[in-house]
Amino acid sequence: MDAQVESAIEIAFNPGADQNLKAQAYIFLNQIREDAGAWQVCLALFTRIPTAAEVVRHVCLEIVNNAVQTQRLDQQSLEYVKNNLMSYVQQRYGVGNAPDSADTAYIQNKLTQTITYLFVALYASSWTSFFDDFRILAGDADAIGTGTPASTSLYLRILASIHDEIADLLIPRSPEEAKRNNELKDLIRARDASKIAVSWQAILAKWRQIDLGIVDLCLKAISRWVGWIDISLVVNQNMLNSLLEIAGQQDIEDLHDKKIQIRDAAIDTFTETVGKKMPPSDKIEMIYFLNLSNVVGQLLASRPLDEYRTTANYDTDLAETVAKLVNNVVFDVVKALDSASISQQTRSRANELLQIFMPYLLRLFSDEYDEICSTVIPALTDLLTLFRKIVKNDGGLASNYYDMLQPILNAIIVKMKYDETASWGDQDEGTDEAEFQDLRKRLHVLQQAVAAVSETLYMDTLSRVVATTFTKLNTARDTLNWRDVDLALHEMYLFGELATKNGGLYQKSTPSSTASSHLIEMMAKMVESDLASHSHPAVQLQYMEICVRYFQFFEQHQQRIPRVLENFVRFVRSDHVKVRTRSWYLFYKFVRQLREKLGDVAQTVIQALGDLLVIRAELPEDSADDDMSSDENDQSTNAIFNSQLYLFEAIGCVASTKTVTIENQVVYARAILIPLYTDMRAHLEMAKNGDERARLQVHHIIMALGTLAKGFSDWQPGSTSGPAPPPSQLSAEFVDAADVILVALESLNQSIDIRTAARFAFSRMLGVFGFRMLEQLPRWIAGLLSQSSTKDEMATFLRLLDQVVFGFKTEISEILDQLLTPLLQRVFAGLAEPTTGTDDEIQLAELKLQYLNFILVILNHDLASVLVSSTNQQSFEPLLETLSHFSRDPGDYSAARLALAVLTRMTVVWGGPDVKGAEQPQPAIPGFTMFLIERFSPLTWAMLSAPGFEPKDAQARNVLGEAATLQWTILKKTGMQYQDHLRAELAGMGLQGGVLEEYLTRLGGNMREFKKFFTAFVQQGQS
Repeated sequence: MDAQVESAIEIAFNPGADQNLKAQAYIFLNQIREDAGAWQVCLALFTRIPTAAEVVRHVCLEIVNNAVQTQRLDQQSLEYVKNNLMSYVQQRYGVGNAPDSADTAYIQNKLTQTITYLFVALYASSWTSFFDDFRILAGDADAIGTGTPASTSLYLRILASIHDEIADLLIPRSPEEAKRNNELKDLIRARDASKIAVSWQAILAKWRQIDLGIVDLCLKAISRWVGWIDISLVVNQNMLNSLLEIAGQQDIEDLHDKKIQIRDAAIDTFTETVGKKMPPSDKIEMIYFLNLSNVVGQLLASRPLDEYRTTANYDTDLAETVAKLVNNVVFDVVKALDSASISQQTRSRANELLQIFMPYLLRLFSDEYDEICSTVIPALTDLLTLFRKIVKNDGGLASNYYDMLQPILNAIIVKMKYDETASWGDQDEGTDEAEFQDLRKRLHVLQQAVAAVSETLYMDTLSRVVATTFTKLNTARDTLNWRDVDLALHEMYLFGELATKNGGLYQKSTPSSTASSHLIEMMAKMVESDLASHSHPAVQLQYMEICVRYFQFFEQHQQRIPRVLENFVRFVRSDHVKVRTRSWYLFYKFVRQLREKLGDVAQTVIQALGDLLVIRAELPEDSADDDMSSDENDQSTNAIFNSQLYLFEAIGCVASTKTVTIENQVVYARAILIPLYTDMRAHLEMAKNGDERARLQVHHIIMALGTLAKGFSDWQPGSTSGPAPPPSQLSAEFVDAADVILVALESLNQSIDIRTAARFAFSRMLGVFGFRMLEQLPRWIAGLLSQSSTKDEMATFLRLLDQVVFGFKTEISEILDQLLTPLLQRVFAGLAEPTTGTDDEIQLAELKLQYLNFILVILNHDLASVLVSSTNQQSFEPLLETLSHFSRDPGDYSAARLALAVLTRMTVVWGGPDVKGAEQPQPAIPGFTMFLIERFSPLTWAMLSAPGFEPKDAQARNVLGEAATLQWTILKKTGMQYQDHLRAELAGMGLQGGVLEEYLTRLGGNMREFKKFFTAFVQQGQS
């Protein structure tokens, strides 16, 4: 058997073995893994002398390891494994063995894991000498680490592995595992923790004489264990002396020197020690005892962190390690100060520590490397949170705390600045840029915390930073770095969150707050300065973003608009693609927000931007063949065109202000529309002949026409407030534009891209069409609901038609009467199409919902007559069939609920007035009363018998509520006729006596109460 297992492993893991043999070997090994007794064979193979191949030993040990871990072995078997492995360990790692007799790290890791599982299984009961056995193997205080390095390493590895198995807080545990682990830790603390600590001291005491790898393992074991053993075992003078020696090593020049590794490990040990949970007073005393202020001070003053700080030799790993220690210390000091239970002496000593560590905290926070800065942000956040709490409770800060705020805010502001090595906008710097912007967001949170503590300090500081920068722009422009200007503008942009928190910059033409006054002053200085002429793209973008964000400033200072508008016009022609394309959007936002304040500048703007309105569609290229510059590489042709669309809407806004006469609005509209018409005609024939670029050009022109129309009018059909409808002369121009779009749509109807563009344009032209749109509606429907249209397209267009019906209500009645049947026929066809995947199913569900919503819109806007008109009579029965089908389908509860809602609305509209007592129904349509009873009423029960219906499902309960509403509404419209019918129907379902009468009584009562009753009634009946 041994030979079979060994051979199978060798074949399975031999890359050159025959594939058929490998397959057989894998099958055999899988059987071995499942065999309850195979571990014995594998244990013998692992411990055999002469040793088997490395891979054989590893696989065998893995099988043994799995048997122990999964608790498949009884006590006797566990003892057998333990004895065999201990004999093996003594032979390979015992005193007198050559150093090279030890296993490879690969095997040691697996051996350590198996021994750890044996520890978990046996330490509490039969293997109480576990730690003694391995400590003795490692040697006494004189020999440990020197005479037996291999056994010492194994001992330390086992200690680390045991911590990971029973004390690592990051690993989720079951309640049973947590209980077991706590019991094991209690036993270790009682039996062996002190002896283990002595072994650590023995190793560290002679750290200069032994292998530094062993020292590193020892320090890492201490770091792990310190969190759950008695702190005095680590925090004592002997241990401290060794840790201070190791951590205090300075001027190690070779970054690959192992001394660096153990130095950092010693600092980590301090960090973990500080992180141990204990009462605040004890923690403060421990920090003093560890003398961490001197440790940190010496490390920060060492050559790697001080002299080399601005060079390539700067030890960032050491800086980050020290930052973790400082973060933990400050966290605990702040936690102590936040405690109401500490003594005055402890509070005083904590304040002393805070004063000592604050320079260290700010030094690391201000580090040029963002990873180091980020490490101490949590501690700084906790400190500011404490200050905020003190201000809230006491009304202010003590002077020793208040004096810290200014340096903190100054450090935050400096850290907000682009690094001197940063090269803004480079493609290769994309990741660095994203990380920096993420850091800026975190720094902004800190700034907000400072503002919450002292709003005055925050406002004065930020105002000073911005004002100083703007002054230098005018007096020492050549010496001013773009990074300083960007910093000032970024801070100004963020300042607005405080300045506008009361709802805006102004209240009744006066600043809304002190912060608003500061920001208004900054805005005035920015606009008055020559900032916009700065050549750096980051500055130009910030300038535009600020003007757009604080447009309210220009509402009160209209005289400043022309200068800013002139700058925008210059930016939209920038050579820098990011500035150019972003400015198109920002220019649009600026003019849209200040539309009524711009004055008659349309002609000037159109002349200045006319050539930017020329559309040049480009087919997307494969990125591999793209030889554009790195800046342009960021900009796909589609993204650039989408940005260009903002220019069209912006031009529409500028050309339709109140100061522009109607005649001039028409002139400006024509000036832009006619070139687009000409371009459309030039490309349409080529597009019809299959030219892809020509078709894309037509697509772009259609979207530009729709976007331009949106800019000319904000009016929405059906709205009773807001802008007035556009003048008829302007509407006429865009009716012509719509005609041009319709010609293209009818010519290229098979193209989904053209249909999408036309639908986009239609939705945006509604506001400028006015009632004239109704004349073209049949062509729009024919074009957008063609045989080629997808379910998704139909659903989207039905949403648009909802707007049309709502906007024009009764005016649309005649046209809707003519169009409804062909429209419904196309929708019915779409609903009937088979689905071929998840996407299809999602689109079908959406189409159902939009179709039902469309019918509801018709019913809710006094247009119900078109559903049953002579023109549409043939479509009414198919419509009812869809409602019937949807209302009984448990696969789509949303559609079922909406279908029942449509039926309820039909009942209300056509059922006539409510019937009282013995009154006879008076339906709006003759015969509708019996129609309700015979056709609608059964649908309230149909879902209940459908396979898969689950009445307790949340969505199913909504369906039941709608079914109850329909029953209640039918009763209101038909009275006793329905009650008699329902009595017989319920009796046929098995209801009798009191239950039947209670049902009818509840039905005749309050609708809301009946919905609850009906839902419970159905759920009880289905249980």
